[in-house]
Amino acid sequence: MKRREFITLLGGAVASWPLAAWAQQKPIPVIGFLARGTNGPNRWGATLYQSLKEAGYVEGQNVTIEYRGYDGTERALAPFLEMATELVHRQVAVILTSNDGAALAAKRATSTIPIVFFNIGSDPVTLGLVASTNRPGGNVTGASFDNPLVVAKSLDLLCQLVPTSATVAYLTNGSRLLSFKETKDSLLAAATVLGRQLIIVECRSNDELAHSFATIVERGAGAVLPGVLFGVNEDAILSLATQYKIPVGGFASQGGLMSYGIDFTDQIRIAAGLVGQILNGAVPADLPVRKSTKFHFVINLKTAKQLGLTVPPSLLAIADEVIE
Repeated sequence: MKRREFITLLGGAVASWPLAAWAQQKPIPVIGFLARGTNGPNRWGATLYQSLKEAGYVEGQNVTIEYRGYDGTERALAPFLEMATELVHRQVAVILTSNDGAALAAKRATSTIPIVFFNIGSDPVTLGLVASTNRPGGNVTGASFDNPLVVAKSLDLLCQLVPTSATVAYLTNGSRLLSFKETKDSLLAAATVLGRQLIIVECRSNDELAHSFATIVERGAGAVLPGVLFGVNEDAILSLATQYKIPVGGFASQGGLMSYGIDFTDQIRIAAGLVGQILNGAVPADLPVRKSTKFHFVINLKTAKQLGLTVPPSLLAIADEVIE
């Protein structure tokens, strides 16, 4: 090989070394996941990982997920803010949040790291998360749903399943929910149309659940509709429901009478898709917030039989799932 050719070849190789070294040392992006519940994304894990895979990201290969969770029933902005701040210091590539408290905490913790929310039952504009749903305009976007309409429909279905109950209780943590007034107004209007009395029982912590159920029974409620924030307390709620032999309009898969709500897997797919777009270079400001239109109605026939209830064929016909 001639000297000039060797120098040219060597120069080309040297020039490529920094690029090759950079490619090998480029860090794997980290997704920070803020959610309710301290046991990791058990309920949503499979859907989340599959949806990320469809977006081109595989956990442990070209992306890492760091989970932070809180078990309280209240919105509890402070614990989420502390965890969100940890993720910011960790310099994660994007923060994924599963409720309004976590989303608001993440937004307060950073104005630069992209944030993707899901499972938001309030208007994200009213919450102050985005400027508008079509053009979020900042570092936040995600998936939402209309919780007041969902709970009103849940009340309707529960009343059809428990036709002899003149009074139904709504178990909530009250004013700590950002959508509380909207939800309360929607439920009261629905109860009036249905000809039922609705009592609202506040439960501000896990320790108050037993007292709340005693209050529900004392006030003559023949069924209870739990609010959305009690998803991490289904075992305690169902245990109390069994003790008092009172139908629960939630947690059908775990033993409740029925469940009606948004299809959470759809929310996760939407959110994971947005995360994938952001990791590929998109910015939240240009990614519209998407509202879920898929709902899931489940009836637990086994529980109905234990409670001595007859499920109308009309409800069986529209149920997405019937547990026997």
